[in-house]
Amino acid sequence: MSIKDITTIQTGFFAKPTGTGDLVYLQSRDFDENGQLLAALQPDLLTEGVPEKHLLKQGDVLFAAKGTKNFAAVYEKHNAPAVASTSFFVIRLTGRQVLPEYLAWFLNSATAQKIMKAQAIGTSIPSISKQVLENLIIPIPDLQAQQKILRINWLRLKEKALKLKIEALREKQIQQTIFNAIQ
Repeated sequence: MSIKDITTIQTGFFAKPTGTGDLVYLQSRDFDENGQLLAALQPDLLTEGVPEKHLLKQGDVLFAAKGTKNFAAVYEKHNAPAVASTSFFVIRLTGRQVLPEYLAWFLNSATAQKIMKAQAIGTSIPSISKQVLENLIIPIPDLQAQQKILRINWLRLKEKALKLKIEALREKQIQQTIFNAIQ
């Protein structure tokens, strides 16, 4: 099934953040390469003048389509009220057969990334078009299988983080041993 069959896709909202306000203006730089928010964000845009259709809702999937760092992230209501910048497509599921987190996982998968990057336009700043995103075929297992996939992915990310932490501690230990040997 293609993504356009299960979603609506719109571009983000163009605005110039004012530094104060009641909305967060989400930009690619606010996320890491895994689509996780980097830190608590401060509202920097006024709601006034922002069409309601651009206000993010629980479960909206943000897809960073511009540049070399293409990723998907799920907007969660516990975050501050927000709008996505124009570097994102906002993908809203139209039914309940797909979990937003599963859609984001799929868009972040190596398979989907390879297909989209092969069809990117532009040379200095590559961009994934809305059409490419809409026509991407997504396998849709049942909801229980989607949850299992997400659990496995979460465990894998946790494992990678632990390995990095172990490596950093090991490096610190080796450096301390060398330093002690010099003394």
